[in-house]
Amino acid sequence: MSKTILEMKSISKTFPGVRALNNVSFRVEEGEIHCLVGENGAGKSTLMKVLSGVYPFGDYEGDILLQGEVQKFRHISDSEHAGIAIIYQELALFPELTVYENILMGQEITKGLAIDWNETIRKATEMLATVRLKVNPEMKIKDLGIGQQQLVEIAKALCKDVKLLILDEPTAALNEDDAENLLSLILELKKKGITSVLISHRLKEVIHIADTVTVLRDGQTICTLDSKSGDVSEANLIKNMVGREINNIYPPRSHAVEPVVVLEIKNWNGYDPKLGRTVLKEMNLKLHKGEIIGIAGLMGSGRTELAKSIFGNPDRYHLQGELLIKGKKVEFKSPRDAIAAKLAYASEDRKGNGLILIQDIKSNISLAKLERISSRGVTDQNLEVKFANEFKTSLNIKTPSVEQRVSNLSGGNQQKVSIAKWLFVEPEVLILDEPSRGIDVGAKFEIYTIMNRLVEQGMSIIMISSELPEVLGMSDRIYVVSAGRIAGELSRSEATQEKIMHMATQ
Repeated sequence: MSKTILEMKSISKTFPGVRALNNVSFRVEEGEIHCLVGENGAGKSTLMKVLSGVYPFGDYEGDILLQGEVQKFRHISDSEHAGIAIIYQELALFPELTVYENILMGQEITKGLAIDWNETIRKATEMLATVRLKVNPEMKIKDLGIGQQQLVEIAKALCKDVKLLILDEPTAALNEDDAENLLSLILELKKKGITSVLISHRLKEVIHIADTVTVLRDGQTICTLDSKSGDVSEANLIKNMVGREINNIYPPRSHAVEPVVVLEIKNWNGYDPKLGRTVLKEMNLKLHKGEIIGIAGLMGSGRTELAKSIFGNPDRYHLQGELLIKGKKVEFKSPRDAIAAKLAYASEDRKGNGLILIQDIKSNISLAKLERISSRGVTDQNLEVKFANEFKTSLNIKTPSVEQRVSNLSGGNQQKVSIAKWLFVEPEVLILDEPSRGIDVGAKFEIYTIMNRLVEQGMSIIMISSELPEVLGMSDRIYVVSAGRIAGELSRSEATQEKIMHMATQ
């Protein structure tokens, strides 16, 4: 008979104007992998912050029971001492410190009054072996890939004699190989008796790894499903997450693409002086009016470098070749020039490069083209609010007010604000880099619907995506990038995942 390791009973949490959790109950059995799913804003991360002590005892209603005993965590350190480790999507590592310094941070091994560095490195090496990461422990964190950093974070947690490991969207920023490696590690840790709670939007991962799945919607517990019963299917999860069936997550598009070429690159080359190598090689690409073209390829293949080189070249590559807008050759010296030519680029890193999280929604939306709401250097705040409310309505941004800080929004709503910011500049070409990264299936459907509406109105979209079903489901044509080159072009009718992967690995 299984034993309950964690129970959260009737948890409620309120923020100004928003009830984030409403009587949520959640139970985890010892030794299982329990997945927590729901749309952005459903309350998953808030629930985990209650558990971790980020929101301390007294700041919420309800009870937390760990191995049957009521807990009153007043600080994050309290939950850590109880054996709970939470790894958030934004990793808490120090990039300038070494791997071993990060792993043993806060629990350094000492000899007398001094740190025993030899023993610290030995212990860190042991933990790296546990998470199957083969790197020199003396490397700096900044020199590791995202997938490797994720494993360092897990090694750091395992150093604390963890009983319950909670991972918040651990694969969101990983490529397929790194994601698969991480999931196999979680399965391996299960064999060693470690209980895991996994928050994920990737339903195929959930189906593959979960023993039990709890679904949250609008801050409430909807259901808990046992994988052994056969109820954990993609269709059933989506239905419970969004409250309705979505039979086709990629909404159909009926309009015809016009023959007018709005953007073209010819023999496009880019040399990165910082890396000392060529990142773009002899690329040729065309985008027609009212068309969505997908850019597919593996991480590091040159997809984002291509987008940035077109959008004013902010990374200062040494470029050669031709960029044509509506048949006219142009040279952009900065993103401002690209915006003036009615191009827009929504970054893959919405939190780091796309939005200013500490500012409100209206300020973020107007940021890229303040002259639309200004006269003689003075901002018309009423006009700013008017535009922001129009986008709030048209893009269905879920927020009580456009005065709300962007940091308080869910990932899907942050992505909508990022899109609104670039729609505000009135572009004719919109480049979307990983438009659905880290957002749930319901928000994805809404963003895909927005994309369809935009191209039906005559806009043209370049969509970069690591998700092959998304590329296949949303693109009129697909360019596959490999090692800085365009390895092939496929029409919607001839494209398959197998063909794309074959080209991407050439």
